Amino acid sequence: MKKLTALLTGLTLAAATVSAQAATTLRFGYEAPRSDTQHIAAKKFDELLKEKTKGELKLSLFPDSTLGNAQTMISAVRGGTIDIEMSGSPNFSGLVSNLNVIDIPFIFKDKAHAYRVLDGEIGQGLLKELEDKGLKGLGFWEVGFRSITNSKHPINTPDDVKGLKIRTNQNPMYVEAFKLLGANPVPMPLSELYTALETRAVDAQEHPIGIVWSTKLYEVQKYLSLTNHGYTPLLVVMNKQKFDSFAPEVQQAILDAAKEAGAYQRELNAKNELDILDKFRKAGIEVVEKVDTKPFRDIVEQPVRQYFIERNGDTLIKQVDALAQ
Repeated sequence: MKKLTALLTGLTLAAATVSAQAATTLRFGYEAPRSDTQHIAAKKFDELLKEKTKGELKLSLFPDSTLGNAQTMISAVRGGTIDIEMSGSPNFSGLVSNLNVIDIPFIFKDKAHAYRVLDGEIGQGLLKELEDKGLKGLGFWEVGFRSITNSKHPINTPDDVKGLKIRTNQNPMYVEAFKLLGANPVPMPLSELYTALETRAVDAQEHPIGIVWSTKLYEVQKYLSLTNHGYTPLLVVMNKQKFDSFAPEVQQAILDAAKEAGAYQRELNAKNELDILDKFRKAGIEVVEKVDTKPFRDIVEQPVRQYFIERNGDTLIKQVDALAQ
């Protein structure tokens, strides 16, 4: 009996060892800090993935630009040295120019409009275009509607933007928009932004308020204006060859887990926004909550749309507008 018990115990341990060895760990990198909802959602993604694959897949998380800035990580995913990466849509527009449609200022009426576009045929078609670049789009998570902070003065009108050195991303839609507003746009990675604001290398920046809070940019800024001049989704992408190496049921588990984690993160953002504004005020930030966006739209919306149309045609813009409701 003792021999049988020992044998069964040995077999159990051996099975557990084989199971552990069979588990695959995927490296997942992103720029956001651990305090951001992006990291919280990444942990949720890991939980869901382990659950749906019965432990066959799990994630190793690398927040805080640990694996490099967005462009470095995207290249690493394409090359296969990182498995999964997430960053804002502007970081991918150099690979797929049609993605620029997402970043046209004021193209989304509200979050519901953005979700209809991104979660429907338009968004899935844009993700599909990344496959020729070695990337499998797992879904759209959220950065959010963008606002402007600066160290000079409150921003209420387009004239208040003139002359500001403002950090933006390298997306041509945003660079063109801020040039039209009379600002001096300076593209740079998020990891360099705090120091640039602290040393006054730039006066201003534009991000959704969640990023402004989690990266502590409010510590080196004085004014926040809720301009909501653009909505930025997160693209969660995976090395396509790695994705294709898994069985169909595992592939579906990855897609389902990514979708559920993205929905979870959107809910977190919605719950956090009012609380974040209160925290800004308590930290001494002057918040301009009600900004008349029409003067801004009048300056940038049509010229930037035309900029896109000249390079990509007007089909996508018409499709996005049709879902505004």
